[in-house]
Amino acid sequence: MSLEPILQRRDVWRGSRAPAADAVASGFPDLDRLLPGGGWPRGVLTEIHLPLEEIGELRLLLPALARLSREDRWIVFIAPPYIPYAPALAAGGVELSRLLLVHPKTRADHLWAVESSLRSGACAAVLAWPEGVTAAYVRRWQLGAEASDAVGVLFPRRAIADSPAALRLRLAAAGKNSIDLHILKRRGGWPIGPVRLEIDRALAMRASAGSSARDLQPRHAARR
Repeated sequence: MSLEPILQRRDVWRGSRAPAADAVASGFPDLDRLLPGGGWPRGVLTEIHLPLEEIGELRLLLPALARLSREDRWIVFIAPPYIPYAPALAAGGVELSRLLLVHPKTRADHLWAVESSLRSGACAAVLAWPEGVTAAYVRRWQLGAEASDAVGVLFPRRAIADSPAALRLRLAAAGKNSIDLHILKRRGGWPIGPVRLEIDRALAMRASAGSSARDLQPRHAARR
């Protein structure tokens, strides 16, 4: 029996450096050195697990979102728990005119919005906060991400059993201006962590928790 079919599987580690992947620099050199391709991967899903919201998750993504917003494609937030705070995003370099907020009315609409955004090719990044999804749905989203070069990021409310996401991380607060990051799964390498990253958590809070008249009012806010 030939070993070649097994060696071609993505979940088999061959003990050598993973090939370079198309990625967007995270803005944190210590993190980029650990991520396949040197940054947030395109064309796959990344899961970020949180013990609680607002510990710096958006600040961690902010440098990459700023770069992606200059690609003349959309940055899509699907069912975020808070309205993103426009001044903080703009201060981080994000082009606000390229943002879309999608507030699905039903679970079916939520699933459809994530898959359609990932498959469309019109989105540079898709950030979604799914609840109660199974590995089967994540697999469909993964296929959608592979059909484009979008950066897909999920913030699941609960752990997804047997998730096929290519990159899985867990964050934990580690002080006023730092977080600990654990890499639970990555292609071409073993899990690793914790890695301590210095971030401006105050900026992250403003980027996620605002709810006043100054909040982001995007050019197109979609409801299906």
